[in-house]
Amino acid sequence: MAETVITVQGTYDSFHRAERATVTVAVGFEGPERGAVVAGTTQGTSALVAGIAARHDPAHGPITWYATDHIRVWANRPFNDKGEQKPLVHHASTTTRAKFRDFDDLAVWVERAAGHRGVRIDGIEWALTAQTKQGAITAARTQAVEEARRKAENLRVEVNFFHAQLGQAPQGNFPWEPPAVPAPAPHACPPRAYCCSCSRRVGGGHDREDRGLNCHWASPS
Repeated sequence: MAETVITVQGTYDSFHRAERATVTVAVGFEGPERGAVVAGTTQGTSALVAGIAARHDPAHGPITWYATDHIRVWANRPFNDKGEQKPLVHHASTTTRAKFRDFDDLAVWVERAAGHRGVRIDGIEWALTAQTKQGAITAARTQAVEEARRKAENLRVEVNFFHAQLGQAPQGNFPWEPPAVPAPAPHACPPRAYCCSCSRRVGGGHDREDRGLNCHWASPS
């Protein structure tokens, strides 16, 4: 007997206000003298980190965490518009990241930091706390499962109506009480069975959490 396979997928999207913001700041200089370039970068980074450390409090903020990379120094010889190679140019740069919980303080700090020579704001990453994110994941997964079950039940009703029109017996009360069936062959779904697998998709935009549940119902046609 031929088999009909119906696949149902449930998804759920949830959006949450950001709770943390991690700003990435670069400090760098360039010039013909290596010593002056390195000194300027080191001094600028020290001043930047000192301002961050003064606001650092892991429990209450406004900055709960920060880190600074080692200084990077390199040199190159650029070409002018006539194809002639110019004298050596030295470069030095550092990258500092700081995590804020107070967004008002973040806005003021970014505005002030960007006004200093050699400082560049490279971006801000918005996120949830670990506890809130885990709760959002659990809730989204639960809602995705419920949506898949509702879709599967609607399909069951429609299929049973179709069988009734053909004078055939209903296909059980899927999906909550599937009838007992013989053990299936490997990698096969038994007749009138409810087979599910949960897929995960995380990310996208403002802390978007998606969950998908793929449900397969196999019944004799």
